[in-house]
Amino acid sequence: MANIDQKPSRYMLNLLHVLPAFTDEEKGIVHTIVEVSSGSINKYELITESGQLKLDRVGYSSLAYPFTYGAIPLTWDIDNDPLDIEIVNITEPIVPGAVVEARIIGAMKFIDGGEVDDKVIAVLADDKRVSHIQSVDDLGEYFKRETTYYWENYKTMKKPDTGKVGEFLNAQDAIKLVKESIERYEKEYKPLLAE
Repeated sequence: MANIDQKPSRYMLNLLHVLPAFTDEEKGIVHTIVEVSSGSINKYELITESGQLKLDRVGYSSLAYPFTYGAIPLTWDIDNDPLDIEIVNITEPIVPGAVVEARIIGAMKFIDGGEVDDKVIAVLADDKRVSHIQSVDDLGEYFKRETTYYWENYKTMKKPDTGKVGEFLNAQDAIKLVKESIERYEKEYKPLLAE
């Protein structure tokens, strides 16, 4: 049984607003709430106010997520959502709604429909199969090409040319993105929370 540092409650906790972003800041390990499992064309999103999963849309084509995708709790990105994270090199699908610990290896700059929508890139923290992966460069050039292709084409059949991938960042710069998103959460979103 996994537990969090909270008193028992009769009500469902919204983990987006309870779990800390980092489980081990020094090692770059963050909590992630999984929204989409690799291989899916369904796009689920966490409802920020309640924490439940909602089917946001069925993909516009057969282009499936090549990675597991989710959100980092207690963060707030420039696009007014929790900070996105893609977890790569997963051998077994992870159920949407699951909480995992992910080790940051980099990030990808991304513009979606004119908005900044950067993606942190990580591996599972406790999977020995990926312990040798320390940076996005360790994944090889094909990973960058595949990820770029996915993000620049996942909406093509509905809204062509709306996604543009920029540079890939190292782990230290990605951790800075997370810290900036934690600060933004504290300033912009936390004051809106009901007591």
